[in-house]
Amino acid sequence: MTAPRRRSARTARAVLGRLAAAAGTLLAASVLVFAATALAPGDAAAARLGGRAGPEQIAELRHGLGLDQPPWTRYGHWLWHALQGDLGTSYANGRPVAELIAGRAGNSLLLGAVAAALLVPLALGLGLWAGMRAGRAADRVVSGVTLTLVSLPEFVIGTLLVLLLAVGLGWLPAVSLPPAGQGVLSRPQILVLPVLTLLSVSLAQNVRLVRAGVIAAGDSDAARTARLGGVPEHRVVLRWILPAAVVPAVPVLARYLAYLLGGTLVAETLFGYPGLAAALVNATAARDAPVVQGVTLLVAGVTVTLNLFADLLAAALNPAARSTS
Repeated sequence: MTAPRRRSARTARAVLGRLAAAAGTLLAASVLVFAATALAPGDAAAARLGGRAGPEQIAELRHGLGLDQPPWTRYGHWLWHALQGDLGTSYANGRPVAELIAGRAGNSLLLGAVAAALLVPLALGLGLWAGMRAGRAADRVVSGVTLTLVSLPEFVIGTLLVLLLAVGLGWLPAVSLPPAGQGVLSRPQILVLPVLTLLSVSLAQNVRLVRAGVIAAGDSDAARTARLGGVPEHRVVLRWILPAAVVPAVPVLARYLAYLLGGTLVAETLFGYPGLAAALVNATAARDAPVVQGVTLLVAGVTVTLNLFADLLAAALNPAARSTS
């Protein structure tokens, strides 16, 4: 077998291995979530009927929902239908789970997409700007701000933003709720605080990563040789510094995009945003296992898919990883 064919075979095996690992991760997540909902105290039938229902009514509803079956039977039934694209029906109201979470999933995706669209240019731009001014006042300011943001938890940053921009200055609403019967985009200012909260830690870490890459690339032999040869500084940046700094940062940025698109639950909960977090909280309170499993599977699926993309992108950009994969 020739060398290109061997490399292609290794690449195919690596992709298949990562796909199998992603499928295993989703399966494990579904098992853990189902077990957690099955072991949680309370009963979906009793929660749906309220405190005035008698034992006979609760038993009848439990039978109708299939809650009187063994847990492994219920899980197998749910998994079989989930593989066919059917996430089941809500225990609380009998509506299809996919219908219940579709609108909220769109809101969560919008929130994550706005943050992701801002993350990439800001991280690259600020990292390049600070790295080209290493040791100067501007670099010290950027480094100090990013270090502070990295050291604070997301919910603390969100709380501080509310106190400053909503309570103190009154510029933005403290709660991210759209008007009744209208979509999120009818009042776009409600996106600002959740997006800033999502961006805080991820932007700070990526700016520091790009900055370090720019400093290292600026001190490389290639950049120094180009400068000695009379190449203008802007061409040195575009030809040698920026590519060398960006390539190692791209896979990390891809992982943070996965976080922004699949991990908005903390920001949503903090600001009351009508996304998947609210659906998850309401379903958990109602012991609505199908909705909990549907939301969790969706979030896990987005996260696993984007992390798989980040792995493949890292292998494609790293010759050493590509040759050993």
